[in-house]
Amino acid sequence: MNRPKALNSLNLSMVRALTPLYKEWEKDPKISNVILRGTGNKAFCAGGDIVQIHNSGKQGGTAHKEFFAEEYSLDYLIGTLSAPHVAFLDGVTMGGGVGLSVHGKFRIATEHTLFAMPETGIGFFPDVGGSYFLPRLNGALGNYLALTGHRLKGVDTVVAGIATHYVPSRSLEALQTELSKLKTRDAFEVSMTISKFIERVHPEKSKLVKEKELIDRIFSLNTVEEIMDALSHEKSHFGTENLHILQAMSPTSLKVTLKLMQIGKSLSFAECLNLEYHLSQVFMKNKDFYEGVRAQLIDKDRKPKWNPSTLAEVKDQDVDQYFTGEYKFHLDSHDSPEQTSAKL
Repeated sequence: MNRPKALNSLNLSMVRALTPLYKEWEKDPKISNVILRGTGNKAFCAGGDIVQIHNSGKQGGTAHKEFFAEEYSLDYLIGTLSAPHVAFLDGVTMGGGVGLSVHGKFRIATEHTLFAMPETGIGFFPDVGGSYFLPRLNGALGNYLALTGHRLKGVDTVVAGIATHYVPSRSLEALQTELSKLKTRDAFEVSMTISKFIERVHPEKSKLVKEKELIDRIFSLNTVEEIMDALSHEKSHFGTENLHILQAMSPTSLKVTLKLMQIGKSLSFAECLNLEYHLSQVFMKNKDFYEGVRAQLIDKDRKPKWNPSTLAEVKDQDVDQYFTGEYKFHLDSHDSPEQTSAKL
C-alpha cells in the first residue's frame, strides 16, 4: 500500500486495485504466499479514508455504499485466500488496516505496531469483520477493545492473539526475501520461515496480562450501563481511565457495538460482514457519524456533540432498530471470478 503521507489509509481506488489482484493470486498456482505491507516507516494502514466517506454522505453521494461493500468483500477475499497471507503490521494498524490483516493466516507485529479499533469515537462501530474476530478473543478482551478503542503495542497484539508472531522491524526485509523463495502454499513452511526471525515476547510486560481479571470481570457485563457502573466503582487507574474514555464515546455507538459483539460470536465470517454492511448504511443516516468525523478528523476540536448525548436516552428499541431491515450487497468471493468488486 502506497499512501505514506496518509499513513496508507485505504480509499476506494486502492480497494479496487487490490481486489482483482487477490482474485488472480487465488487462481495462480505459482503464488506460494502473499505479503501485504505499507510503504514508509509509520504505518501498515491507519484505516479507511473516512473523511472521503463523510464528505460523500454529506453531499448525497454514493461512495459510502460502494466503499463499504467493496472494502468488506476485499476483507473476505483475504480471509478466504488459500495461499498463506502474511501482513507486516509495522506501524499504525487501525480500522480498515485491521480488516486487511487480521483475517489472514499470519500477522507479524513489530516494535512499531500500534493497533486499535477506534470507531466508537467517531460515532461508528468496529467493522471490517470486527464483529467476527473481536468476540473470539480470549475472555472479554474483544468487548474491551471494541468499546474503548484501546491501543495495543506489538507485544500486546501477540498476547491478545491478534498477531501470530513478533519480528523486529529490522528483520522484515530478510523475512520477505526468505518467504519469496517458497514454492508451495504450505502454511507450515511459511510458519517455519517466520520462526527464524521471531524475537521472544515477554507476556508479563503486557498491560493486558496485568489487567486481564479487570477486563474479563467488567467488560463481560451485559449492558454498557453495567460496564460503566462497574468502572465507576473500581477505585483504580484502570477504572478511572476507561470510564472517562467511554464517557467521551457516542452513546449510540457504544450500545450498538456491544449488541453487535454479542451477536457476532455466533455468526460466520460472511454473516458478520453482511450484518456490518447493513449497519454501515444505517450509521450513514445517523448524525453521530458525521459529527464524530468532524470533531476528530476534520475540525479536530475533539468535542463531538452526540445526539442522543446520554446512554439513558438510547433505548433498547432504538438499538434494535439498527438491526432491523436489511441493506443487501453481494459479498464477493473467490468462487465468483466474474466479479471484480462487490455489487449492491
